[in-house]
Amino acid sequence: MQNTVIIASKNPVKIEATKAGFQRMLKKKDLIFEGVSVPSNVSDQPMTHEETRKGASNRSENAKSKFPNADFWVGIEGGVHQDEFGMQAFAWIVVQSNIKKSQAQTAVFYIPEPIAKMVTEGIELGEADDIYFGRSNSKQKDGAVGILTHGEIDRKAYYEHAMVMALIPFLKYS
Repeated sequence: MQNTVIIASKNPVKIEATKAGFQRMLKKKDLIFEGVSVPSNVSDQPMTHEETRKGASNRSENAKSKFPNADFWVGIEGGVHQDEFGMQAFAWIVVQSNIKKSQAQTAVFYIPEPIAKMVTEGIELGEADDIYFGRSNSKQKDGAVGILTHGEIDRKAYYEHAMVMALIPFLKYS
């Protein structure tokens, strides 16, 4: 029996990270993946942990409302948060089925001050990265994490680890 996973994004990096995480954790399931556009119902650039987590949850819920016959719904939302050391970047992932809902957060890293300043002034992190590093559409490629780690951690791997963690409650022993 096939299980459908609806990913609340058309971003190819988020789709590939979701596929990789599900394939690693739910090895015995026959999975079909589909990326869809649904709103997060939060700001385009979430500025706190809570707003970011809520955006991921809203995406998962909105995908479930739009595609109720699927088996899993996934929301991924990237955000930032200012603390005493600087501006952190991270993402939240929410996975749900008809019987369970789980969430996990990626690792947190600090972005350079000139980029943080642009984000504070209202520019989304992906666009700020593109401006600062002279790139284009980096959020659909390696993202801030890939740029800042010189490719040691790409955006797919960054999301994939959190996806694996979010899927723990869906394993038989949970």
